[in-house]
Amino acid sequence: MLSAKGKLSSPLTPKAWFDRLADRPEIEVVALTSDILINSCFLPGSVHKDPADRILIATARALDLTIVTRDEAILAYAKLGHVRALAC
Repeated sequence: MLSAKGKLSSPLTPKAWFDRLADRPEIEVVALTSDILINSCFLPGSVHKDPADRILIATARALDLTIVTRDEAILAYAKLGHVRALAC
């Protein structure tokens, strides 16, 4: 979004940047499943209203991952025990 809005300059296009990141051996790109999308609408407790963040949370829950973020709403949700998150 920052690139699309002209607020982030880079010698790489967003696609080239993503491809370079995804080629790293420690990175795994996983499919977004219908279960994750549906579960993002039925998360427990009071959670983030942003649909993209809800999908991120549902993905982390489904794949047993920790979210690394500055997003205060996600960090507060993690404190309730519904997802693992670390502040960066």
